Amino acid sequence: MKARFHLPGLTKNFSFNLIFAHMIKNCPYYFREGVEIASFFGTFPPAAWNGGRVVTGRCDESFIKQVLKAYNDLGIPLRFTFTNPCITEELLKDPFCNRILELAYNGLNEVIVNSPLLEDYIRDKYPDYKLTSSTCKRLDTIDGPVSELKKDYHIVVLDYDLNNKFDLLEQIPQEDRSRCEFLCNTLCNPKCAMRKEHYRLIGEYNIAYNDYVQSGSLEPFDINKYHEINEENAINCQCYKRNAYDIMKLPTHISPDAIWEKYIPMGFEQFKLEGRTGGKIFLTESYLYYMAKPECRDEARMMLLFNLERNGIIRVDK
Repeated sequence: MKARFHLPGLTKNFSFNLIFAHMIKNCPYYFREGVEIASFFGTFPPAAWNGGRVVTGRCDESFIKQVLKAYNDLGIPLRFTFTNPCITEELLKDPFCNRILELAYNGLNEVIVNSPLLEDYIRDKYPDYKLTSSTCKRLDTIDGPVSELKKDYHIVVLDYDLNNKFDLLEQIPQEDRSRCEFLCNTLCNPKCAMRKEHYRLIGEYNIAYNDYVQSGSLEPFDINKYHEINEENAINCQCYKRNAYDIMKLPTHISPDAIWEKYIPMGFEQFKLEGRTGGKIFLTESYLYYMAKPECRDEARMMLLFNLERNGIIRVDK
Protein backbone atom coordinates (compact mmCIF):
# COMPACT_ATOMS: atom_id res chain seq x y z
CA MET A 1 0.00 0.00 0.00
CA LYS A 2 1.35 3.39 -1.04
CA ALA A 3 0.01 6.91 -0.63
CA ARG A 4 2.35 9.02 -2.73
CA PHE A 5 1.91 12.75 -2.13
CA HIS A 6 3.03 15.51 -4.47
CA LEU A 7 3.62 18.63 -2.38
CA PRO A 8 3.78 22.31 -3.36
CA GLY A 9 6.66 24.72 -3.46
CA LEU A 10 10.30 24.95 -4.52
CA THR A 11 11.07 28.51 -3.44
CA LYS A 12 8.70 30.17 -0.94
CA ASN A 13 8.11 26.90 0.92
CA PHE A 14 11.55 25.36 0.43
CA SER A 15 12.77 25.44 4.05
CA PHE A 16 9.36 24.42 5.39
CA ASN A 17 9.15 21.47 3.02
CA LEU A 18 12.67 20.35 3.84
CA ILE A 19 11.85 20.23 7.55
CA PHE A 20 8.68 18.28 6.79
CA ALA A 21 10.51 15.81 4.56
CA HIS A 22 13.01 15.09 7.33
CA MET A 23 10.14 14.69 9.79
CA ILE A 24 8.54 11.98 7.64
CA LYS A 25 11.90 10.24 7.37
CA ASN A 26 12.80 10.47 11.06
CA CYS A 27 9.34 10.16 12.67
CA PRO A 28 7.37 7.71 10.50
CA TYR A 29 5.24 6.66 13.48
CA TYR A 30 3.29 9.95 13.20
CA PHE A 31 2.08 9.18 9.69
CA ARG A 32 -0.52 6.98 8.04
CA GLU A 33 0.44 3.70 6.42
CA GLY A 34 2.27 4.01 3.12
CA VAL A 35 2.80 7.78 3.17
CA GLU A 36 5.71 9.01 1.09
CA ILE A 37 6.64 12.23 -0.68
CA ALA A 38 6.54 11.51 -4.40
CA SER A 39 7.73 14.98 -5.45
CA PHE A 40 7.84 18.65 -4.65
CA PHE A 41 6.34 20.63 -7.51
CA GLY A 42 6.71 24.23 -8.63
CA THR A 43 9.26 26.37 -10.39
CA PHE A 44 12.08 28.82 -9.91
CA PRO A 45 11.04 32.34 -10.96
CA PRO A 46 11.10 34.12 -13.28
CA ALA A 47 10.13 31.13 -15.44
CA ALA A 48 8.16 31.98 -18.57
CA TRP A 49 7.15 28.33 -18.96
CA ASN A 50 5.49 28.23 -15.53
CA GLY A 51 1.73 27.72 -15.34
CA GLY A 52 -1.13 27.11 -12.95
CA ARG A 53 -0.11 29.81 -10.47
CA VAL A 54 1.59 33.17 -10.74
CA VAL A 55 5.07 32.89 -9.22
CA THR A 56 7.17 36.03 -8.95
CA GLY A 57 10.63 36.71 -7.55
CA ARG A 58 14.12 35.92 -8.77
CA CYS A 59 16.24 32.84 -8.14
CA ASP A 60 19.91 32.62 -8.96
CA GLU A 61 21.73 29.48 -10.02
CA SER A 62 23.27 28.85 -6.61
CA PHE A 63 19.82 28.71 -4.99
CA ILE A 64 18.52 26.37 -7.68
CA LYS A 65 21.46 24.04 -7.07
CA GLN A 66 20.87 24.21 -3.31
CA VAL A 67 17.22 23.18 -3.65
CA LEU A 68 18.03 20.43 -6.13
CA LYS A 69 20.69 18.94 -3.88
CA ALA A 70 18.60 19.16 -0.71
CA TYR A 71 15.60 17.35 -2.16
CA ASN A 72 17.45 14.97 -4.46
CA ASP A 73 19.75 13.86 -1.63
CA LEU A 74 16.58 12.61 0.08
CA GLY A 75 15.60 10.77 -3.10
CA ILE A 76 12.75 13.20 -3.74
CA PRO A 77 12.26 14.52 -7.30
CA LEU A 78 11.53 18.11 -8.17
CA ARG A 79 8.64 18.35 -10.60
CA PHE A 80 8.62 21.53 -12.65
CA THR A 81 5.22 23.07 -13.39
CA PHE A 82 5.97 24.01 -16.99
CA THR A 83 2.27 24.07 -17.86
CA ASN A 84 1.94 27.52 -19.44
CA PRO A 85 -0.58 27.13 -22.30
CA CYS A 86 0.77 30.23 -24.10
CA ILE A 87 4.12 28.78 -25.19
CA THR A 88 5.47 29.96 -28.56
CA GLU A 89 8.40 28.80 -30.67
CA GLU A 90 10.35 31.82 -29.44
CA LEU A 91 9.72 30.95 -25.80
CA LEU A 92 11.23 27.50 -26.31
CA LYS A 93 14.59 29.29 -26.45
CA ASP A 94 14.12 30.87 -23.02
CA PRO A 95 17.59 30.63 -21.44
CA PHE A 96 16.44 30.55 -17.82
CA CYS A 97 13.96 27.69 -18.23
CA ASN A 98 16.42 25.70 -20.32
CA ARG A 99 19.08 26.25 -17.66
CA ILE A 100 16.73 24.88 -14.99
CA LEU A 101 16.25 21.71 -17.03
CA GLU A 102 20.00 21.42 -17.63
CA LEU A 103 20.81 21.73 -13.92
CA ALA A 104 18.17 19.18 -12.89
CA TYR A 105 18.85 16.70 -15.70
CA ASN A 106 19.88 13.67 -13.65
CA GLY A 107 17.14 11.12 -14.35
CA LEU A 108 15.35 11.76 -11.05
CA ASN A 109 13.54 15.05 -11.63
CA GLU A 110 10.33 15.48 -13.60
CA VAL A 111 8.27 17.98 -15.62
CA ILE A 112 4.52 18.60 -15.77
CA VAL A 113 3.44 19.56 -19.29
CA ASN A 114 0.39 21.09 -20.92
CA SER A 115 1.50 22.71 -24.20
CA PRO A 116 2.11 20.13 -26.99
CA LEU A 117 4.78 22.47 -28.38
CA LEU A 118 6.77 22.51 -25.15
CA GLU A 119 6.19 18.80 -24.55
CA ASP A 120 7.66 17.90 -27.95
CA TYR A 121 10.62 20.21 -27.29
CA ILE A 122 11.40 18.62 -23.92
CA ARG A 123 11.02 15.09 -25.27
CA ASP A 124 13.51 15.93 -28.02
CA LYS A 125 16.10 17.94 -26.07
CA TYR A 126 15.77 16.41 -22.58
CA PRO A 127 14.51 12.86 -23.23
CA ASP A 128 15.34 11.51 -19.76
CA TYR A 129 12.76 13.65 -18.00
CA LYS A 130 9.65 11.84 -16.80
CA LEU A 131 6.63 13.80 -18.02
CA THR A 132 3.33 14.31 -16.24
CA SER A 133 0.18 15.26 -18.13
CA SER A 134 -1.26 18.34 -16.43
CA THR A 135 -4.71 18.93 -14.99
CA CYS A 136 -4.51 22.28 -16.82
CA LYS A 137 -5.64 20.41 -19.95
CA ARG A 138 -9.13 20.38 -18.43
CA LEU A 139 -9.96 16.83 -19.55
CA ASP A 140 -13.15 16.62 -17.52
CA THR A 141 -14.70 13.47 -18.98
CA ILE A 142 -13.38 10.00 -18.19
CA ASP A 143 -12.36 9.51 -21.83
CA GLY A 144 -9.73 12.22 -21.36
CA PRO A 145 -7.49 10.53 -18.79
CA VAL A 146 -8.13 7.08 -20.29
CA SER A 147 -6.73 8.39 -23.58
CA GLU A 148 -3.79 10.16 -21.86
CA LEU A 149 -2.86 6.98 -20.02
CA LYS A 150 -2.28 5.26 -23.36
CA LYS A 151 0.48 7.77 -24.10
CA ASP A 152 4.03 7.92 -22.78
CA TYR A 153 3.32 9.83 -19.57
CA HIS A 154 4.81 8.90 -16.23
CA ILE A 155 1.68 10.24 -14.49
CA VAL A 156 -1.63 11.72 -15.62
CA VAL A 157 -3.25 14.31 -13.33
CA LEU A 158 -7.02 13.98 -13.56
CA ASP A 159 -9.35 16.94 -13.75
CA TYR A 160 -10.73 17.63 -10.29
CA ASP A 161 -14.31 17.35 -11.59
CA LEU A 162 -13.70 13.59 -11.77
CA ASN A 163 -12.89 13.44 -8.05
CA ASN A 164 -15.10 11.07 -6.07
CA LYS A 165 -16.99 9.89 -9.16
CA PHE A 166 -16.21 6.28 -8.52
CA ASP A 167 -18.54 4.91 -11.18
CA LEU A 168 -16.44 6.76 -13.77
CA LEU A 169 -13.10 6.01 -12.13
CA GLU A 170 -13.91 2.29 -12.31
CA GLN A 171 -13.61 2.65 -16.11
CA ILE A 172 -9.87 3.32 -15.82
CA PRO A 173 -7.96 0.08 -16.49
CA GLN A 174 -6.59 -1.44 -13.30
CA GLU A 175 -3.04 -1.51 -14.64
CA ASP A 176 -3.11 2.25 -15.25
CA ARG A 177 -4.51 3.40 -11.92
CA SER A 178 -1.15 3.73 -10.17
CA ARG A 179 -0.28 6.42 -12.75
CA CYS A 180 -3.39 8.52 -12.03
CA GLU A 181 -2.98 11.54 -9.79
CA PHE A 182 -5.77 13.35 -7.94
CA LEU A 183 -5.78 16.98 -6.83
CA CYS A 184 -7.29 16.50 -3.38
CA ASN A 185 -7.84 19.99 -2.00
CA THR A 186 -8.65 22.25 -4.94
CA LEU A 187 -10.18 25.58 -3.97
CA CYS A 188 -11.74 26.11 -7.42
CA ASN A 189 -15.46 25.99 -8.11
CA PRO A 190 -16.67 22.62 -9.39
CA LYS A 191 -17.41 22.64 -13.13
CA CYS A 192 -15.89 26.11 -13.48
CA ALA A 193 -16.49 27.36 -17.03
CA MET A 194 -13.63 29.87 -16.73
CA ARG A 195 -10.92 27.51 -15.53
CA LYS A 196 -9.10 27.10 -18.84
CA GLU A 197 -9.28 30.84 -19.52
CA HIS A 198 -7.93 31.46 -16.03
CA TYR A 199 -4.92 29.26 -16.78
CA ARG A 200 -4.34 31.23 -19.99
CA LEU A 201 -4.35 34.53 -18.12
CA ILE A 202 -1.94 33.15 -15.53
CA GLY A 203 0.34 32.00 -18.36
CA GLU A 204 0.30 35.43 -19.98
CA TYR A 205 1.02 37.01 -16.60
CA ASN A 206 4.07 34.77 -16.06
CA ILE A 207 5.38 35.67 -19.52
CA ALA A 208 4.85 39.39 -18.86
CA TYR A 209 6.66 39.12 -15.53
CA ASN A 210 9.56 37.27 -17.15
CA ASP A 211 9.80 39.98 -19.83
CA TYR A 212 9.83 42.63 -17.10
CA VAL A 213 12.70 40.92 -15.26
CA GLN A 214 14.68 40.44 -18.47
CA SER A 215 14.23 44.14 -19.32
CA GLY A 216 16.25 45.15 -16.28
CA SER A 217 13.66 47.73 -15.27
CA LEU A 218 14.12 49.30 -11.86
CA GLU A 219 10.43 50.14 -11.60
CA PRO A 220 8.24 47.74 -9.57
CA PHE A 221 6.28 45.28 -11.68
CA ASP A 222 2.74 46.62 -12.12
CA ILE A 223 0.17 44.13 -13.41
CA ASN A 224 -2.28 47.00 -13.92
CA LYS A 225 -0.25 47.94 -16.98
CA TYR A 226 -1.43 44.64 -18.47
CA HIS A 227 -5.17 45.16 -18.12
CA GLU A 228 -6.18 42.43 -20.57
CA ILE A 229 -4.32 39.70 -18.69
CA ASN A 230 -4.99 40.90 -15.15
CA GLU A 231 -7.13 38.07 -13.83
CA GLU A 232 -8.81 40.37 -11.32
CA ASN A 233 -10.14 42.47 -14.19
CA ALA A 234 -10.92 39.61 -16.57
CA ILE A 235 -12.38 37.03 -14.19
CA ASN A 236 -12.44 38.40 -10.64
CA CYS A 237 -12.36 34.91 -9.18
CA GLN A 238 -13.03 34.86 -5.44
CA CYS A 239 -12.12 31.22 -4.85
CA TYR A 240 -8.73 32.13 -3.43
CA LYS A 241 -10.54 33.46 -0.34
CA ARG A 242 -11.60 29.94 0.64
CA ASN A 243 -9.83 28.49 3.65
CA ALA A 244 -9.06 24.84 4.32
CA TYR A 245 -12.44 24.28 5.96
CA ASP A 246 -14.35 25.89 3.10
CA ILE A 247 -12.55 23.57 0.69
CA MET A 248 -13.69 20.51 2.66
CA LYS A 249 -17.31 21.38 1.86
CA LEU A 250 -16.80 21.16 -1.91
CA PRO A 251 -17.93 17.96 -3.68
CA THR A 252 -14.49 17.77 -5.33
CA HIS A 253 -12.72 17.54 -1.97
CA ILE A 254 -11.00 14.21 -1.34
CA SER A 255 -10.70 13.43 2.36
CA PRO A 256 -7.86 11.40 3.87
CA ASP A 257 -10.35 8.71 4.89
CA ALA A 258 -11.50 8.47 1.27
CA ILE A 259 -7.88 8.09 0.16
CA TRP A 260 -7.24 5.10 2.42
CA GLU A 261 -10.71 3.55 2.34
CA LYS A 262 -11.66 4.04 -1.32
CA TYR A 263 -8.91 5.29 -3.63
CA ILE A 264 -6.02 3.11 -2.47
CA PRO A 265 -8.10 -0.11 -2.44
CA MET A 266 -9.11 0.71 -6.03
CA GLY A 267 -5.42 0.88 -7.02
CA PHE A 268 -4.89 4.67 -7.01
CA GLU A 269 -1.84 5.94 -5.15
CA GLN A 270 -0.90 9.43 -6.44
CA PHE A 271 -2.28 12.47 -4.60
CA LYS A 272 -1.51 16.15 -5.11
CA LEU A 273 -1.98 18.94 -2.56
CA GLU A 274 -2.43 22.57 -3.57
CA GLY A 275 -0.49 25.29 -1.80
CA ARG A 276 2.26 26.84 -3.94
CA THR A 277 1.12 30.28 -2.81
CA GLY A 278 -0.14 29.14 0.61
CA GLY A 279 1.28 30.26 3.93
CA LYS A 280 2.97 28.07 6.50
CA ILE A 281 -0.13 27.71 8.68
CA PHE A 282 -2.13 26.47 5.69
CA LEU A 283 0.60 24.00 4.75
CA THR A 284 0.95 22.74 8.32
CA GLU A 285 -2.75 21.98 8.59
CA SER A 286 -3.02 20.58 5.07
CA TYR A 287 -0.02 18.26 5.33
CA LEU A 288 -0.98 16.89 8.74
CA TYR A 289 -4.67 16.57 7.84
CA TYR A 290 -3.77 14.34 4.91
CA MET A 291 -0.70 12.48 6.05
CA ALA A 292 -0.63 12.24 9.85
CA LYS A 293 -2.53 9.59 11.77
CA PRO A 294 -5.59 11.31 13.30
CA GLU A 295 -4.53 10.29 16.81
CA CYS A 296 -1.02 11.70 16.23
CA ARG A 297 -1.97 15.00 14.57
CA ASP A 298 -1.65 17.21 17.64
CA GLU A 299 1.72 15.82 18.68
CA ALA A 300 2.98 15.91 15.09
CA ARG A 301 1.86 19.54 14.77
CA MET A 302 3.71 20.47 17.97
CA MET A 303 6.86 18.71 16.76
CA LEU A 304 6.68 20.34 13.32
CA LEU A 305 6.13 23.83 14.76
CA PHE A 306 8.96 23.29 17.25
CA ASN A 307 11.38 22.40 14.47
CA LEU A 308 10.19 25.24 12.24
CA GLU A 309 10.76 27.73 15.07
CA ARG A 310 14.10 26.22 16.06
CA ASN A 311 15.32 26.59 12.48
CA GLY A 312 14.12 30.19 12.18
CA ILE A 313 11.41 29.40 9.62
CA ILE A 314 8.60 30.73 11.80
CA ARG A 315 8.48 33.02 14.83
CA VAL A 316 5.80 32.42 17.41
CA ASP A 317 6.73 35.38 19.63
CA LYS A 318 8.51 38.70 19.28
